[in-house]
Amino acid sequence: MMREEQNSIDFVRHFLPNTSSSATPRVIRKDLSLDEARKKLCRLFPASIQTVEGMKWGFINQLGTLRLPAKYDRADDFQENGLAIVTRNDKTGLINCSGRYVVEPIYESVLPFTEGRAVVIDREGFKVLDEQGTILTVKAYNFIAPFEEGRAVFSNQTTDGQYLYGYLDRSGREVLPLQYQYANDFKDGTALVRLADQNHALIDKEGTIINTYPYPIMSGFSEGLSPFRKSFDDPYGYINEKGDIVIQPQFSTAQLFHGGTAVVNVIDGISNRYGLIDKEGNIIISAQYNDILQLEADRVALGKAIDTDKPYMGSVYAIATSDGELLSDFQYHTVSLFKDGLSSVTQDQYTFFIDRTGKRAKNYPVVQGTGTLSLENGIIKAFVDQRVMYYDRSGKLIWKPNTIIPLNGAYKVREVKFSPNKDYLVYYPQIEGMKNKVRQEEINRLLSEKSNIKDIPSDVQLDYTYTGDFSIEFYKKNLLVLKLSAYEYPFGAAHGMPSQEFVHINLETGDIYELKDLFTPGADYVAALSDIVENQIDQEQKEGFSYFFPGAYQGIKPDQPFYITEGALVVYFLPYEIAAFAAGFPTFQIPYVDIINIINVEGSFWQSFN
Repeated sequence: MMREEQNSIDFVRHFLPNTSSSATPRVIRKDLSLDEARKKLCRLFPASIQTVEGMKWGFINQLGTLRLPAKYDRADDFQENGLAIVTRNDKTGLINCSGRYVVEPIYESVLPFTEGRAVVIDREGFKVLDEQGTILTVKAYNFIAPFEEGRAVFSNQTTDGQYLYGYLDRSGREVLPLQYQYANDFKDGTALVRLADQNHALIDKEGTIINTYPYPIMSGFSEGLSPFRKSFDDPYGYINEKGDIVIQPQFSTAQLFHGGTAVVNVIDGISNRYGLIDKEGNIIISAQYNDILQLEADRVALGKAIDTDKPYMGSVYAIATSDGELLSDFQYHTVSLFKDGLSSVTQDQYTFFIDRTGKRAKNYPVVQGTGTLSLENGIIKAFVDQRVMYYDRSGKLIWKPNTIIPLNGAYKVREVKFSPNKDYLVYYPQIEGMKNKVRQEEINRLLSEKSNIKDIPSDVQLDYTYTGDFSIEFYKKNLLVLKLSAYEYPFGAAHGMPSQEFVHINLETGDIYELKDLFTPGADYVAALSDIVENQIDQEQKEGFSYFFPGAYQGIKPDQPFYITEGALVVYFLPYEIAAFAAGFPTFQIPYVDIINIINVEGSFWQSFN
């Protein structure tokens, strides 16, 4: 029996344990390679369903039939090894094509496999996992990168507080121990590392130094050349592996070479001027564009500023050859890399494929909304307007998420999409089934207002992006708690600003509750809750949580943002209010048993869910 054929059979026996070991499985032909066998078995695709418990993910087949139940909080595509990363209850694991856990969901995160190895993260740190679920590293690290050419960059903090880098082999062993100031992935048998003296060196897989370079800034070699700077204040040029300067320093930024060309940049005031050069430094496309994307060896996307006075607002792109010949007008707002001769683009509020001529590819769907399309085992996956849908090649819809979320036999929550502009997208909730229709209409109007549904011009370029969504945080008896979340990003800002608000609705009476409604009239709930939160902050600081601003916490407000769960009241603060932005929304859980003496257990709020 040929080795590849045996590998295909071994794969089926491993991932489908009920397969008989006495015969070749019927689902595998003898002429299939190992990768083909895996792909044939795992033609399943992650698909979401809106539920009372939030958005859940399962897997559908090519016909849109749900084959693995929607029980995961998140689900990634099946990889070529027949495994998919899934998350349940904030923990991540791996399943096979039949839905059996190969790795139980015990990790904080699992990265995709490369070269038969995955990087996983738990409370201890980064570790290496094989395809059978075995941890190969003998200890956890501060960081591990995916494997490339049998090596993975890892990093740890030394006893003197330094962060140093080394390399692991596929067995998880430190084949090159911590010794470098920085380390790049291996490519073509070599890797660029930064040495203790801040200079760089090219090493082989055994750590032997092939050459050294007296420069503090280098980006790694590609096609024999690396961008470099003689000092932190000097411009970029390119050197070869021998250390010879091939292209003299002259650029503000310089990217790696792909297909014989590289994108370079010259800063002009607040504007970035991008161009394209060849490996001799000859200018192929002059530095006049707001952006240039290398799509494949002989295709680029040239970007002109949407607003020349505000170039940071982004670009509108034209497709061109690598020598600058325009193949399309400047009309695309996003452009992806070419794959199998197709690139996914957006134009205004539509997403579709273009071919290598820069024109819309025929016989493929045009999807309303902004996002990306990709070909996946014969069907088209559309991640558009923050939702995953599937189409066949003719454009027939195979799967889309539901927009009606049944709560029980009477009540429903309907998802409504509001997208008046390519940079403004909100999904907001509307209640259905309440007996008091007038009150239902009032509540729905309030929900749309709180979701920031307002007049937004469709033909005007906004100077920010805004996305909003909602989820069901809690539902029991008559109480529905909706979470309204949003993220606004002003173009050019260091980061955007998230927001969230929880709305507590009694579906029977139409009441919308505030924090004070949970407590006995006259009870000093502000003082009681403030003391509990202060104690929790003190405890977190003792445990090393250092995000809180000194003296910023002055107690909660009477209308403090909050939400309730099955067993606790939760209060939270906005970003920057009492802690650094990295802390997000500082959140504090207060079990009901700790405050039951001041809760109005006979009140409408408490009775609505008890």
